Amino acid sequence: MTTVKYAMFLALLIFCIQKSHAESPSGKHQFVFDQWQGKPLNVWAYTPSNYAPNSKILFVMHGVKRDADRYRDEWVALAEQHNLLLIVPQFSQQDFPRALGYNLGNVFIDDKYQQANPPEVWAYSAIEPLFDYVKSTYANVNNTYRLYGHSAGSQFVHRFIFFVPQARVSKIVSANAGWYTAPDFNIAFPYGLKNTMVTQDYLIASLQKPVVILLGEADNDPNDKYLRKAAPAMRQGPHRLARGEYFFNQSKQASQRYAVNFGWQLVTVPNVGHKNGLMANAAVAYLVDEEATPKVIVLK
Repeated sequence: MTTVKYAMFLALLIFCIQKSHAESPSGKHQFVFDQWQGKPLNVWAYTPSNYAPNSKILFVMHGVKRDADRYRDEWVALAEQHNLLLIVPQFSQQDFPRALGYNLGNVFIDDKYQQANPPEVWAYSAIEPLFDYVKSTYANVNNTYRLYGHSAGSQFVHRFIFFVPQARVSKIVSANAGWYTAPDFNIAFPYGLKNTMVTQDYLIASLQKPVVILLGEADNDPNDKYLRKAAPAMRQGPHRLARGEYFFNQSKQASQRYAVNFGWQLVTVPNVGHKNGLMANAAVAYLVDEEATPKVIVLK
């Protein structure tokens, strides 16, 4: 290719990227994602004012009220400050009913946890094709994304790690989950991995991922109306703070059993309870900074 032809080609490429960028949605907006085999998802998004093709992509998973719009709005200021492309998919009660459909990923057809849905319609299976759609729509060049979930969204996130260990996620924060699926094949699902399609190799891969279990130190109310009181959940601890510590301990012990590098960290946030907006302020530094090393709490 001659110098002139190369210059023309480069100019055309830059023009196409700029044109695609210019046509990308800006500010607060919403779209419907239907390019996967599950039910269409309403997606609440925010494009920061200084958006560029290399801006980091952050997926935020909403809580039990399925209020993706509120979660988007609570993250907007942080997304603007840190130049994050914010993507908040909404898993409605109608299409993904109860904890079975959202927190537990729509993996099983009922609460007996015996018969699985096809993997293509798991709620967990929406994230990777949505990432591809976002890359194309916003002319984004990143090969990985960041993932944050709070409360029921935190339940989604920590199970997503087990069920989709090949996901192209580079930073993960699971904040204030109400109860957990322990990394233990001797405990029946949903409180453990027994009778699931998660393999030992899947678990080993998940334990090495860059994960922060983020817990509000004031999220310690044993009488919270949204806190699961079933006996297997109570064995994890009396409240969310204790259950998060239990889950981290169980995961660390699993990494030791398999003799693999443990990539997770436990971080607690002083004076914060069950509040997504406040937990987001603590999570964002880790999600945006490649070198960030949050305080690690070593449990006895």
